Amino acid sequence: MRNETTRRPAAWVSAIPLGVLTLLLWAVIRTFGGGAIDGGSQIALLSAASVCVMLAIGIYRCRWAVLEDAIVDNIRASASAIIILLLIGAIAGTWMVSGVVPTMIYYGLHILHPSFFLVASCVICGGVSLMTGSSWTTIATIGVALMGIGRAMGFPEGWIAGAIISGAYFGDKLSLLSDTTVLASSTVGVPVFTHIRYMLYTTLPSFAVALAVFTVAGLTLGHGDASHAELYAGTLARTFRITPWLLLVPLATGVLIVRKLPALVTLFASAVFACIAMLVFQPDTVASVAGAERLDLATGFKGVLTTCFGHTAVPTGNPQLDELVATRGMAGMLNTVWLILCAMCFGGVMTGSGMLRSLTSIFLRVVRRPVSAVASTVGAGLFFNLCTADQYISIILSGRLFRDLYAERGLEKRLLSRSVEDSATVCSVLVPWNSCGMTQATVLGVSTFVYMPYCIFNIVSPLMSLLVAAAGWKIRRAVCAGGRKL
Repeated sequence: MRNETTRRPAAWVSAIPLGVLTLLLWAVIRTFGGGAIDGGSQIALLSAASVCVMLAIGIYRCRWAVLEDAIVDNIRASASAIIILLLIGAIAGTWMVSGVVPTMIYYGLHILHPSFFLVASCVICGGVSLMTGSSWTTIATIGVALMGIGRAMGFPEGWIAGAIISGAYFGDKLSLLSDTTVLASSTVGVPVFTHIRYMLYTTLPSFAVALAVFTVAGLTLGHGDASHAELYAGTLARTFRITPWLLLVPLATGVLIVRKLPALVTLFASAVFACIAMLVFQPDTVASVAGAERLDLATGFKGVLTTCFGHTAVPTGNPQLDELVATRGMAGMLNTVWLILCAMCFGGVMTGSGMLRSLTSIFLRVVRRPVSAVASTVGAGLFFNLCTADQYISIILSGRLFRDLYAERGLEKRLLSRSVEDSATVCSVLVPWNSCGMTQATVLGVSTFVYMPYCIFNIVSPLMSLLVAAAGWKIRRAVCAGGRKL
């Protein structure tokens, strides 16, 4: 079986499916707004994929089997992320109904000062993500709790989500436990510790900028007064049993992460811990979720499973808190899973048809000096995030595409791995139809378009990468194969 088309598609032909996707997504978002993920975006992705297939088969005689294999490979690569997403849905439900998140919100309302809430949220998420190696897990647990605290204090949702995401992706990027960090370094062939140390030159300045912005924003934005936060805390205390013992659930989850257990195992165990805590500390709430007055074996079983997979609503007497403590479980993630699968189909046919490589060849023409190499790598990372809708695929394609070129130009591998992380990793959450953007918007309950302008770290990182490259800071100039100095 042939693994490529007879001839490479022309760049202008390759741009047609991407243009179709862009126009359809624009129309869908304009028509459905926040409900675009409920089906419109999926149709747009499949329609664009169909256009790609027709062009590849009709003009370039690409075999369907080649395209099908590419789709299967893409979906196979995203299988783990899909399961993680479903488990995050279960964690969101169980951590809420068990009282873990309400307890964290309750204590947070008493500890965090409103003026420094945004910068504190960024630092907290950065530290947790650094220890866990997972921005997704950090956002789904600590991030959800901080969203509740920030809303109670009256901060705009975009600023809260932006601070949470900025911190989570900072820690994820520098963590030895991060799959994206390991993937970027291994794809390019750089030792992971070398990769992390070299990233400090762009990551720490970017994070410093983010902290400065969130500090100023926290001091200037209007927010609720102390009595407002105390009202929320009192309502939570009346609705849930608030006790420090519930903090053992996130503590146990942290222990599993430190022991370097697989993410799937850790997330599943965390949900189980929360289910046990739910039965012990919130029996009345579990019975209410099951539609019963008292808790027994049958209602307990029904309540626990409903919390994991279904929608739950715990009445608090406060409309805003009712919305906060309502959860959707695994079922709430199904639209996102559906969207990811459709995005993998589009990315698969674009890769299998050769159209993706044809488009990215444009970047290769401008690579002459270190700054142009970094600019092209950053641009490719952003481009792959847009058209493949997957962070992992973006990292792999960017690394593989430029690996030989960097070697020919005499540039260090670690410069390539850092540039890939500065773009493909951190910018994926800024793309509404990317798996990262869809996931975080779903988990936090804030549209990507709403939080995007406030993800300061994610926006500054690629710009800082370009600035450092332009200054030539810590970039060694080597002699290339032709004997020319860069």
